[in-house]
Amino acid sequence: MHPTALVSKKAELGERVSIGPYSIVESDVKVGSGTSVGNFTTIKPGTTIGENCQVFHNCTIGEIPQDLKYAGENTFVQIGDNVTIRESVTINKGTAAHGTTEIGSNVLLMGYVHVAHDCIIGNNVIFANLVTLGGHVEVNEGASIGGGVVIHQFCKVGSHVFVGGGYRIVQDVPPFIRAAKDPLEYSGINSIGLQRRGFSQKERNTIKKFYRYYFRSELTRTAALEKAEHEFSSDPNIKKILEFIYSSERGII
Repeated sequence: MHPTALVSKKAELGERVSIGPYSIVESDVKVGSGTSVGNFTTIKPGTTIGENCQVFHNCTIGEIPQDLKYAGENTFVQIGDNVTIRESVTINKGTAAHGTTEIGSNVLLMGYVHVAHDCIIGNNVIFANLVTLGGHVEVNEGASIGGGVVIHQFCKVGSHVFVGGGYRIVQDVPPFIRAAKDPLEYSGINSIGLQRRGFSQKERNTIKKFYRYYFRSELTRTAALEKAEHEFSSDPNIKKILEFIYSSERGII
């Protein structure tokens, strides 16, 4: 513990936690064993950080949401294990709508990322520098978001998606694909990412065939979904895609 760090007596710190110069850890904060916090970082009440995380310099975690409806209700930030939070990242706590801003385990947030209130970030997600999330955004497991991407509030990004740098996400991005261009559109399945995560050639081919129907054929999207339900009725990956599409509220890119 650096002598210039200010740590509340009501904060709970695990074993081997280090707090850098001029950092502030307020009351009702929990920091798991083996986690390090850099210089000039502020961790606000209601924040829980898991084990073996690295929080770099000039970060603010658990500040009140940038939502005019927020009325001081008791809300939270929950961060998993083995999370890396690079310089100048900001993570806001939830609102009454969801209560908690959630970040899973094995997540990398590069410099200047902003995670707004009530966002839900799955495990093994990567955000490159300057990614900005509006409120209530959901990014599912294994997604990788390129630098400078801005995600509109309430949008959902599916599992194992790759989004190229500098684009805007204003509708939902379904699982397993690559997306690029402005407006954002399908640019193939995330074949390399899926291969790295253990998806077989057969699984990747089936996913590619589904998206060929959905995005690249002369079928309407409704007809493509009906065809997929008939042709791939027992495939778990296609079921996951269909569930995502049918539950979309903002529409699919």
